[in-house]
Amino acid sequence: MIALSLAEIAAATSGEVRLAGDDTLETRVSGTVDTDSRNIAEGDVFVAKPGEVTDGHEFVGRAREAGAVLALVERFVDEPITQILVDDVVQAIAELAREVVARVRARGRLKIVGITGSNGKTTTKNMLRAILSEEGETVAPVASYNNAVGAPLTMLRVTETTEFLVCEFGADAPRQIERLAGLVTPDVGVVLMVGLSHAGGFGGIEKTAVAKRELVEQIRPGGVAVLNADDTRVAAMEPAARDRGVDVRWFGTAESADVRAVDVAVTASGTDSALEVDGTRIPMHLRVLGAHHVSNAMAALTAAIALGVDLDAAVSRLERIELAERWRMQVMGSDRVRIINDAYNASPDAMQAALRTLAQITGPDERMVAVLGAMSELGEHDIEEHSKIGLLAVRLRIPRIVVVGAEARPLYLSAIAEGSWSDEAVFFETADEAFEYLRGELRDGDRVLVKSSNAAGLRFLGDRLGDLFS
Repeated sequence: MIALSLAEIAAATSGEVRLAGDDTLETRVSGTVDTDSRNIAEGDVFVAKPGEVTDGHEFVGRAREAGAVLALVERFVDEPITQILVDDVVQAIAELAREVVARVRARGRLKIVGITGSNGKTTTKNMLRAILSEEGETVAPVASYNNAVGAPLTMLRVTETTEFLVCEFGADAPRQIERLAGLVTPDVGVVLMVGLSHAGGFGGIEKTAVAKRELVEQIRPGGVAVLNADDTRVAAMEPAARDRGVDVRWFGTAESADVRAVDVAVTASGTDSALEVDGTRIPMHLRVLGAHHVSNAMAALTAAIALGVDLDAAVSRLERIELAERWRMQVMGSDRVRIINDAYNASPDAMQAALRTLAQITGPDERMVAVLGAMSELGEHDIEEHSKIGLLAVRLRIPRIVVVGAEARPLYLSAIAEGSWSDEAVFFETADEAFEYLRGELRDGDRVLVKSSNAAGLRFLGDRLGDLFS
């Protein structure tokens, strides 16, 4: 965080200061802001956020011992550390982030990119960070810091010399993206796709589209909206951009796209395509697996071009990326038994893409194995969408379908009904049971996809299988 006095922090957060030690209202603070006391280092700011399981106020002392010089609290704590009392610490860090970003932006160097979409946010963010970090100091979220807490914490990491801030905006309710993006009014807003991810929380895919459009509506006039030409719901956001005086740049496979991909081919060594931009054709080889990552790469490239980055340089930087993110199409194991651990997030679109990638990279003398868990937050679409995945797995002729967890049982029943014979499809209540089965079932030449939503926890099963066959 940029250096601010205690008085300035209190003003930004509408808080009441209680000083400790030698501090005065003019004492300046410039450390990292965090809600986890385990991450606190010398000079940092600790946010005592109440939670469902633990209360951050109980860890103020631990944060002080680790070096924190200030705590944002909702009640004063009997610890010898300066504290600022606020009504709501989550709202307080949002307002503090708004103030910090505005001050840095006013100095004229900072450009801000916001990214949203039902799938691909974190991968696209990582790709764009890889491109921009070689242009200048770049701040981007750790992991999937894209909610009401994570997004402001990312914003607060900017410094006086930061040139690019990349924000990832997720949402599980209406107006959340509006509030988060409104803190920074991005120069560039990227909308990847509208799918059924979190549709249960919004009440359907059309309302999900409205929520994703909130980012477009927060782009500053004169900025750029980067939209997916292949997604009709995203393409329908163009008028909202034009109404704000925002330019629109398109990515996709459609002929009208400003950054267009053709000749996409997926192999075990990565994903190849050719890009067509302003009449120029340039080959691109991504080391990450999956045709869907070409779309993410195009989105990152379109945003980078809007920021003035040279296309050839940007593509070269993307080609050096070996892993989009841990637990996202992460290749593990060995040539003998290859594990693809993609169990951090799963929507119907992402599940279908991962299964098709498995089919594309598995050779004629190799065997496909799909280890599948539940897709979360589908609401009324839950049974239908799990059933569709079971159908797809069978129609892709995947000879071993291992379904884990009660919430994913409709997927198993669908595979059986579609004609999965004998033990081709099996069901286990727990990941431990599935691991014991797979330890004896997997053999040389197997290509294994592990895919589920984060809540299902299969990413740890993927890790165990990766270690077992490494």
